[in-house]
Order: sequence, then C-alpha cells, then structure tokens
Amino acid sequence: MVHRDQRKLVQVVAADVGLVAPSGRYVLSEENRPTTVAQQAKLVIPIVDVSRLAMPDDVEEAAKLRSALQSWGLFVVTGHGMPKEFLDEILEATRKFFHLPLEEKQKCGNVIDGVKFQNEGYGIDRIDSDEQILDWCDRLWLQLQPEDERRLQFWPQNLRDLLHEYTLESGRVTMDVLKAMAKLLNQEEGFFINMVGERFKSYSRFTYYPPCPRPDLVNGLKPHTDNSVITLLLMDKDVGGLQVLKDGHWVDVPVLGNDLLVVVGKGMEIVSNAIFKAPWHRVVTSADKERLSLAMFYQPEPERIIGPPEVLVHEKRPAMFKKCLVQTLADGYWDAFAAGDRTVDFLNVRINAEADAELEARAVVANN
Repeated sequence: MVHRDQRKLVQVVAADVGLVAPSGRYVLSEENRPTTVAQQAKLVIPIVDVSRLAMPDDVEEAAKLRSALQSWGLFVVTGHGMPKEFLDEILEATRKFFHLPLEEKQKCGNVIDGVKFQNEGYGIDRIDSDEQILDWCDRLWLQLQPEDERRLQFWPQNLRDLLHEYTLESGRVTMDVLKAMAKLLNQEEGFFINMVGERFKSYSRFTYYPPCPRPDLVNGLKPHTDNSVITLLLMDKDVGGLQVLKDGHWVDVPVLGNDLLVVVGKGMEIVSNAIFKAPWHRVVTSADKERLSLAMFYQPEPERIIGPPEVLVHEKRPAMFKKCLVQTLADGYWDAFAAGDRTVDFLNVRINAEADAELEARAVVANN
C-alpha cells in the first residue's frame, strides 16, 4: 500500500523555502550515496560523427563506433543534422512546461483520481512500496510511435508540433545508427531494423531535476540500464549530472551543447547476443541549478519474440539470453526499475552470465 501523500511531485517538495535537506523517502543509504559509491574517473566519452557512418570507405569512423559500443555502450553523436535553433527551441519549450502552474501541468497527469497510476503522462515514476527510495525528479512520459497510438490528451500544447518534428528527426538518426551497428557485425544494413519491425514503439521521457539542498544524499535518477534497443538523449546545455559506470567508476558525461548521446539498451544487448552492452548510468543533482533532459527510447514491436539470432551464436559465443516476448520485457521494466535491477535479471532472461563474464574478461585483455 502506497500512501497518497508520498506521490508528491519533487518540484513541489523542492519549492519549500524552508527545506534544508530532503526527507527520508529520498535519502540513500550511506554506501549508495553519490559521493561514496566510487571515485569519479577522468575519462573521455567517445565521439562518433553519424554523418560519416553511411560512407562505405570511412573505416576510421566505423572503428570509432565499434570501440565506443564495445567499451562504453554509449557515445556522443555529432553530424546529426538537427539545427541548433531547433534543439534550443525543444529545451526551452520543455522548461516552459515544467515552469507552468501545477494545475496546468496536472492536465497531463499520470495519476487518475489521486490514486490510479499509469506510466504515460506527467508526474513521478511508479512507487511500489512505502520503503522505496524515491528519485529527485519529475517526468513527462509519452508514447510517440506508432503515430496512430498516440494519446494526445497527455501531450502539452506547447510541445506537440515540436515533439512530432523531433520524433521524425531523432528516428532518422536512430535508423542510421542501427544500420551502422549491423554493418559492424558483417550483416545487412536492415539486420536490426527488421528485428524491431515496421510498427516499433518509441517513447519520450522529459525529465526535470529541481535543485536539491543536499545532492550528496539523493539520486536524481537511480542507477539503471535502459530497456530500449537504442536511446537517443538530448541533454541540458548548461548543467551536467549524467554519469555512466565504467570499469567500476562513475564517470561524468559532460555538457554536450548541440550534440546528442546514444545509449545502448538491453534490447540491443539481447539481439546482439551481448556483443553490444547496455551501460549502467545514473543522474546526480545540483544544489542550486535545475536540469532538463529529453530521452527517446526505441523498442521492437511488442508482439515480437526476441533473442540472440542464430547468426550471432556459435561455439565461442553461446546464446547469452533466452528468447522473450517484447511485451514481457516492457512490462517487467517498470518492476525492475523500481527495484533498481536490470530487466533481464529481474525476469531471469539471461542464461549465460558466466560465459558473458569470461568473454568480457577476454575483451579487456585484448584491448590492453
């Protein structure tokens, strides 16, 4: 049973002028706090020019992509073709939405009659128990594709046209990345695109992180892996906070300006038979600055059954995952996310963890 007062929006909590520290519902145990988990490493996030990936003779950029995917599971995207003014307009419209009066934002709310929670809409993430540690953020979650399944009652008026255009542009970039990833595995360009299907699902998550008086005590967004095939992320141009777990250390992803970030999801890890891996990442907060982000998640058609394709399974790399219905993964994601677990582990989909660890160890040796 979750009490109604525990669904309070974080922006409302943070607006309390007398707030000197977050309440216990947000406070992490000492060993899990951002300042004590691990010393941050000074590493450089890889950069890939997506406009060069379609060039058949550009082996240098393809090599950068391969290295980024296998060593990080994410990379900064340049050459995406979206004008600075367009991206600025999206971020400004996002900021304006979160700055609207509460009653205006709640017209897109994800809680019905103060009790029934649904994933889509404006609010906070799902709360499963009174003991669950909450993240220091509010969000607006919307289904984008297929277009005929959009629920426009949850779409803010000031974002509708912009989000429609951004869906088309980000989809173009995502398809280019999927084609390039297929070629890295010596497969046809449509290898991964065919796996997701014509009526694939895409979602957007607009996230607002208010300032927190004690950022050392909370997660802006808890450590997690994405459930997507690919995630495309547009981040705040002034305030950082995203971190990725790399070799046991949390590494800051820098402010990217007009560049985007591609993050490998668990769906891609499954259909690539763990050649490409989904990285753990989290968001930390700021004591005096708000932060925004817009994530676009791409998932296969829900009725599809996915698993490691036969062409990527052999004696040296056995199947790492069971076959699974995409809808089962999608449903299990929210349970896993609330529990701070990976969907494939929560649903017991991974079948070859020992072989996976051995292959990873070999890769580390080879890279050194």
